[in-house]
Amino acid sequence: MDISLRHEDSVAVITWNDGENRINADSLERLNALLDELDATKGPLSVVLTGVGKFFSNGLDLERFGANPAEFAATIEELERTLGRLFLFPAYTVAAINGHCFAGGAMISCAFDYRVMREDRGFWCMNEAEIGLTLDEKLWSILYHRLPRATAIDAAITAKRYGGPDALRAGIVEATASEDEVVRHAIEVAQRYASLDRTSLSKHKYLAHGGEAKLLGWKT
Repeated sequence: MDISLRHEDSVAVITWNDGENRINADSLERLNALLDELDATKGPLSVVLTGVGKFFSNGLDLERFGANPAEFAATIEELERTLGRLFLFPAYTVAAINGHCFAGGAMISCAFDYRVMREDRGFWCMNEAEIGLTLDEKLWSILYHRLPRATAIDAAITAKRYGGPDALRAGIVEATASEDEVVRHAIEVAQRYASLDRTSLSKHKYLAHGGEAKLLGWKT
């Protein structure tokens, strides 16, 4: 499982480099271990998450679940809990969407404070209605909580593929950038807010997202 951490000044950059960056028990365990490490640090901090190549994350590891169906429900529960954690993480967070960002990967992007997406290639998409999976109330709540209402509904019921410019217009992302600049843009934004008082930021995030985090199963 290749999910690595490096630091650029006060910015922690988490890079997911595992092919399609599928969500499963192993990837969630590794991501949470890195969040544990960062949560325990003191002083200025912000966090960037990005992928490598064509994929930010292509969603749940359905092939793995086909061989082990019992793992599916546990992974959904852990994904929801992790998303609740990300909503409340005590540092400013930025998703650098370098490529395709589908289903569970799109959900992960929603839990970040700021999203920048590659402008020329790659799609943000909730494709469950296309592939025959059904959102539960908790997963739907993530879209409804974080996106404009019309966009959340459109994304969920049509499986529309939003390229970077469309995602910006729909309020899914805050910015777009070229392939060469998407991570650099994310780091620059993250650095701008790394000096925020983390105690105050944490309390403000709880005011904004505490109810959603509780619904998703994150215990604060």
